Order: sequence, then C-alpha cells, then structure tokens
Amino acid sequence: MTEMINPGSNGCTTAFLYSEQPYQRVYPGSSGEQLLDGISIYRTHVPAALEWNPCDSEVALCDKIFIAEAPCYIRRGDDCAERCGNVDIPYPFGIGVGCYMNKWFRVSCKETTVGPKPYITGIGLELLNVSISEGSVVVNNPVTYSNCLKRDGQANGVSINLTDTPFSFSAFYNRFMSVGCGGLATFLVRPTDEYPVGACMQPICDDETSDSCCTSDISWDIRSFVVNMKEIYAHNAGGKSCRSAFMADQRYLEITKHRNVASNWTMMHAPVTLQWGTQVRGLCDCRDDKAFLTLNGEYRWTNLSKNYLCVCTSNAYEYISADACQEGYQDSGVMCKPLTRKYKKSQYMPIVIGCSTSLGTLFALIGTWHLLKVYERRKSIKLKQKHFKRNGGLLLQQQSSTNVENVRLFTSKELEKATDFFNENRILGHGGQGTVYKGMLTDGSIVAIKKSNMMDVKNSEETKVKQFINEVMLLTQVNHRNVVKLLGCCLETRVPLLVYEFIPNGTLSHLIHEPNEDFPLTWEKRLRIAVEIANALSYLHYSASAPIYHRDIKSSNILLDDKYREKVSDFGTSRSVALEQTHVTTRVQGTFGYLDPEYFRSSKFTEKSDVYSFGVVLAELITGQKPISSDQSEEEVRSLVNHFLLSMKGHSLLDIVDPMVMNDGHEEKIVAVAKLAKRCLNLNGKKRPTMKEVAMLLEEIRSSEEADAIEQTTNEDSDIDDMNQPSGTVSCSLSSSIENDSVTWSLDA
Repeated sequence: MTEMINPGSNGCTTAFLYSEQPYQRVYPGSSGEQLLDGISIYRTHVPAALEWNPCDSEVALCDKIFIAEAPCYIRRGDDCAERCGNVDIPYPFGIGVGCYMNKWFRVSCKETTVGPKPYITGIGLELLNVSISEGSVVVNNPVTYSNCLKRDGQANGVSINLTDTPFSFSAFYNRFMSVGCGGLATFLVRPTDEYPVGACMQPICDDETSDSCCTSDISWDIRSFVVNMKEIYAHNAGGKSCRSAFMADQRYLEITKHRNVASNWTMMHAPVTLQWGTQVRGLCDCRDDKAFLTLNGEYRWTNLSKNYLCVCTSNAYEYISADACQEGYQDSGVMCKPLTRKYKKSQYMPIVIGCSTSLGTLFALIGTWHLLKVYERRKSIKLKQKHFKRNGGLLLQQQSSTNVENVRLFTSKELEKATDFFNENRILGHGGQGTVYKGMLTDGSIVAIKKSNMMDVKNSEETKVKQFINEVMLLTQVNHRNVVKLLGCCLETRVPLLVYEFIPNGTLSHLIHEPNEDFPLTWEKRLRIAVEIANALSYLHYSASAPIYHRDIKSSNILLDDKYREKVSDFGTSRSVALEQTHVTTRVQGTFGYLDPEYFRSSKFTEKSDVYSFGVVLAELITGQKPISSDQSEEEVRSLVNHFLLSMKGHSLLDIVDPMVMNDGHEEKIVAVAKLAKRCLNLNGKKRPTMKEVAMLLEEIRSSEEADAIEQTTNEDSDIDDMNQPSGTVSCSLSSSIENDSVTWSLDA
C-alpha cells in the first residue's frame, strides 16, 4: 500500500477482500456499508467467498441431462437409501455408490449399540442433521480435555481439520467454549499462528464454586482450529485442574439442556454446524448450468462452485424456476405467473399437431395393410372357388346331398394346418402318382393325405370330371375292415387332395422281405393275411354299390394296422385323379411282376386282372421272394411267377418255400395254397377263379384238416399249356434295375 495523502503521518491503513452476501447471512439486516463502518484496525478477518467444484474427478454420479435453455439436473437413483436411523439423508448427500454428488458428500450408515448412525466418510464425523435450504449439516465434534484423570485427551491439539473440503465451521451458529477454573483457552487456525481466532478466560473458582463456562465468537470461514489451554490462576483454581475446550452449536446446547456444560464432564462430543453452501435469498436465477434438484423436487440451488446456495422454493418465496411452476402457470424468469388462454392454446398446439399427424399416419398404415389383406383374401377365395368348380366340386355336392355323412370336403386350410403346410418331415412316401403326407386334423385324428402329381387339366373333358367324382363317391362308400377307407377330399387346390385313414405299421412287402423280430411272419399269420386280402378284394368286386377294381394289387399296397391286421390300400385308386378309364384303356398301368399278361396284351382290365395280381402275392407269401429279382451271376432278371410255376410243374415246390413257412407250416396246407395260387396265375383269365371263390377256398383251407384241404384243391381246370413262358417274356425283357415300380405303357404310339 502506498500512502497518497498526508505523507509522514502515522495513519493506520488496511486492505482486504470481502463478500457482501455472506456478511448479510451471518448478520441479518446488515449490509456491506455497515460492515465498512464497523471495521477497525484490530479486526483480523472478514468474510470472503471461495469457489469449489461439485463435480470433481472422483464424482460417483454426475448424471447431467442437458435440455435446451434449461438447467442441468443431478438426480439421485430411486434405489438409494434416504434415511439412516433417525436422520434423513437428502441429496447431495447419499448412502451407496451413485447416491451422492461427490466423495465429500458420501455417507456411511454404521451399526452401533444404540442403533444405526450416519457418518460423513470424508471427515469421519457422525451426521446429526442436514439442512438443504441453509446448505449446512450438524455433526458431532469431539471435546478436548486437559488434566482430567478420567479422560484421554490432549491439552493442545487440532480438534478437526476441514482444509481442502467443501465444509467450514458456521460462524453464525457455532461458538468457542471452555469449561474449568482459572485457565485461558485459545483457539488458533494453525499451531504456528501468533494470533488466535478466539479466546476464552475461565473465571476464578474457590472450593464452593463449581466449574464455570466461557464462550467466544468465531471468525468467518474457519476450517480448522487448534486448542491451547493454559493455567493462569492456579492458586485460585480451588483444586479443580480438569479443563475442556470445544466448539459447539449454541442451539443444540440449549435444546439438549447442556447450557450448563460446566458440570457435565461426561460429554464426549458437542454438536457443530458445518456450512457447505452459503444461502442467498432474493432474486436468484435458477436456470443456469449449475442448477440442481433434490429427489423430492422441493429445493433447487445454484452456484455451488462459488459456495453460494440459491434456494428456490414455492412456499417461502415466489421466485421459483420454470420446472417448479404448477400446472396453469408459466415461468416469467424469476416467478410463476398464471397462463392466459391464448398462451395455453399456443403451448399445446405443437403437441396436438404432432399427435394428430402420428395417429393419422398410423391409421393410414393400418388401413393400407388391412386393404391388402382383404384383397389377398378375396383373391385366394376366388382361386379356390375356381379350382373347386374345375375339379367337379359342384357335381360332388349334388351327388353327396343324399349321403352327406359319407363324403367330407376338406378345405385347403384344414389340410395345410394338418400337414404343417406340407412339411417334408411329414412325408410318408413317394409314388408314381404323388406324395403321401401324415397329418393331424383338428379333432386329433391321424390321417394320410395324398397329394397327386400335376395333371393336364386343360384337356380334361366334362365326362372325365364326372367319372372322377363318381369314383370318389364310390370309394367313400367303401366300408370294410380290411380296406383303407377314403375319408374325403379337397377340391380347392390345383390338383385334388385325397384324405385316407392312417395305417401305422408299414406294408406287407416290408414285413416279408425285412423280417421283424417283434412280429415273426409265421405260416398261420401269412394264411390269415391272405384270407383278409381275399375278403377285401371280394368285397370291392361284389359287395360295393358298384364294382371297384383295384388295378394295382401288390404287397407294398397292403398295409398293416396297429394290430397287424391287413388293410388293402386304395392309394392305387388315386390314379383316377389323372382321369383314366376304369375298364378299356389306351395306356396299360401296373407294376412289373404283378401285371396281368392278358391285360398287357388286350389293354382290357377285368376283375380277373386283380385275381392274377393276388396270385403273385400268394406266391410271395409262400416263397418269401420278390416278384422280380436278379442275380449278379445272371444277366437277366428272374420272374417269381415263372420260377414258381416251373417248380410246381417239376414237383419241386418245397425247394423254394420260405424256411420259416416250412418250419411251422403244414405241408398239405402249403401245397393247397400253392395250387390255388397256380390257378390264379393262369394265362387265360376266364379260367381263373373269382375273388369270391378264392376267399371261400382260403377260408376252408385255413379251417379244415390237412386231407380235406388237399382234396378241395386237386380239381384244377387249367391245362399245363396255359402256364408256359409268355408271362416270363414280359419280365425277361426288362432291365435288371426295374423292380416293383408302377409303370405305364402307351399303346397309342
């Protein structure tokens, strides 16, 4: 400082930096001018404001949400504890990671013998109370004792050090206090300081005077103090040498009735108020980038980095932030004002427009999607109606009107659901005419669904459609336990789908040529199966409402149910899907080894053609051999029919009989069945027995004694010349790679 006026005089000059607002807080009603008027050269300290950063590098949670022209908020998580014992822990203080503003505001809740107590971790003091509006906390500060036998203390030492923390001792509430007789207690900021910041002279005591207490104000922004106690009047101390000194909040001393602390030597701690933010009342702007909000939204404060606390509440002051304004009010900058109707409309107009646009777009998309679905549904319905009409659905409905229960028309949706949209995993087998799928209907019943191969529908004639419908009607009326029943059909697809009952245990061909240990095919079982097949074919030929010729009898078309009962499969009749004629045809159909030679030559299929094919099945049951087989040492394929007939002619039948049949069968019955098979294989169809005769003879052989069986089958009306090689001519001309496959020969070319 340079003396500018009255040089040479002995005038005392001072200079200092002070804060006007903190002075108003400590001394309400005063102003900066009053402070200047009361300054003397003996004053050593004045209030000054220091900045501090609430979000330092060790911040546990500084979760800022930036909003345009709006303050930054720091909120505490919903799962943070808000209470420890009887003490509320509001933000910025908190218990647990993510619940406090920074490390200085971290609180730990410790269990004690009297219950849980909160402690400020950074300074290690018990927390008694938090005041958000005043920016202060009350903690338990230890009391320093000197010359006391029952107290472990120190006469001179640092009570607590708050340096480098955001906390300072409140000069407004706290006082220096000392208890004892004839002593001087001084309080210094540092042990090396020459001048104390507070002092307290204990009164002189005698034997009748109790210990007394003295108090002293403290300076502003004290962050640490050192207690120094000296004995001044030892001869007047009345023998009382125990002394104590401490800082305490005078309000708590009054509340706890410890004002007369001189007689209380059991007090280990005294409540002290620490300031962590300086409150400022008045016109405060709560919209800057340092604004904070408590969890319950009651308080907001700003400028914590400058140690100022701008409190904005709606109950004490009308200066509140925009976020604190209630519904129907708007922020005018420093206070809330009622909203006008015009402002309300303009305020909500963008929201209304945005919501209306979004809803309109959403409804438009939903409407478009719905229209597309309706269009696709109508297109699908029209296509199904077209297929239904083309496949003879209307005609089928007319013919089934008198017998509706026997004909079921399945929808394509039903069968798609039953087969999981014709999944490949549901395929039971492939054939020349189509693919068979396993399906489950909605009632839980298992069915077999035949999906026929594509047919030439462009050249289909109306008569062929009628023929197909008539055949479906006939097949649905078939009701025999040894015939696989046709349950219905679906005419909504491009090619009709036929639905049959499901037979689980495979085919007779598989059982003959790949023996099953669980079900050995003994002679009695073979004979029973032969009887069941004959009865089924006899029923189709003579007992149905109209004769039905199978046209493809073979062991692979004979199925076995869960009890190994025989079921003649009608999958062969699905050839009607191709709309072929039943009797005289221009294309010969059949399976090598089972095909009637007479039918092959004349293209005329009769009931005796089924008899011939059944004779091949009988030979297959007796010998266990395939109808067409080849030997690696032979260049040509071998026909079972030729081999069987030659063995019968040479009286060497027993040489080719299946060993299992020879082991448990009666020779007379075996020979009788073989002779019946020989009659069925006669090249002259007229000399073959009918299926009704065959069924009757097999029943007699099965139930009669051996001698009777031989006698019943000895009268044969076929000549040996009728069973020559012509049938073998067909089989010998085939490639060895063709076995048991259904084929068609065209006779038109």
